[in-house]
Amino acid sequence: MIAWVENGSGREAMGPAPDGWTVAPFPDDPAADPDLERVEFVVAGWPASKLREVPNLKVVQTRSAGVDWILEHVPDGVTLCSAKGARDPAMAEWVLWAILADYKAGGVAAVQQVAREWKHLDLRDVEDARVLIVGHGSIGVAVEERLAPFDVAEVVRVARSARDGVHAVDDLERLLPDADIVVNLLPATPATDGLFNARMFGAMRDGALFVNAGRGRTVDTNALVATLDAGRIRAVLDVMEPEPLPGDHPLWGAPNCILTPHSAGDTPGAERASWRLAGEQLRRYAAGEELRNVVREGY
Repeated sequence: MIAWVENGSGREAMGPAPDGWTVAPFPDDPAADPDLERVEFVVAGWPASKLREVPNLKVVQTRSAGVDWILEHVPDGVTLCSAKGARDPAMAEWVLWAILADYKAGGVAAVQQVAREWKHLDLRDVEDARVLIVGHGSIGVAVEERLAPFDVAEVVRVARSARDGVHAVDDLERLLPDADIVVNLLPATPATDGLFNARMFGAMRDGALFVNAGRGRTVDTNALVATLDAGRIRAVLDVMEPEPLPGDHPLWGAPNCILTPHSAGDTPGAERASWRLAGEQLRRYAAGEELRNVVREGY
């Protein structure tokens, strides 16, 4: 049997192929490939539209935790698995960087350095801050672990549904006014599209920090820009809507806002971990074992 994997470096981290299996790059023209009928497992990259050209496809494994970009391309009856967990450390480190970059005036310092201006920086304390993590899954756990040494006052957790120690997303508007830092880790689903709207930003306390490492679609961008322009909150964003962000978009010049180009989870360690997971999944499938991270209900 054959597994096709996305083109790119790092595939050696998959480890050995199962007996009787060959791992090969996903071809530019799948329909013309002589081995097409033998392909059952794909490690998918972007673009994903050619997945429907693989007639005997059984499993699609992504190397990303989010799967919104691929859902529409996965044929009915094919199992989709995410890379949940593989990029947690990288994502959590970016969130900590985002908080510290804002609280320790990293953006202001960079501007002053370019201008060669020696001015006092207004710094804040992460200690005793109240942190609200929205979309509290494995990345949220990793963020919380890394916050522990900073002696934050409280971490409040929010997820799709309530469980022990975790609030339901329906409680979000009620919880926002008490948060100094709001970390958005939500996936993009019909239920989360535009969840952070004008009403939610209006519920945030003046001077709060909004960090988005989830998906840009979960935020009403116009409402965020308006709130930033009003000087009510600050923001550090790795994801936006739209992406790539056009050069004339108002977010580029929004006050108290730091932007990074959807790169939070793309570190060497995360890349290796995602390829290792793909290799483990292929060996599980070949052995008839249960697969990890099977996507249900969109994530």
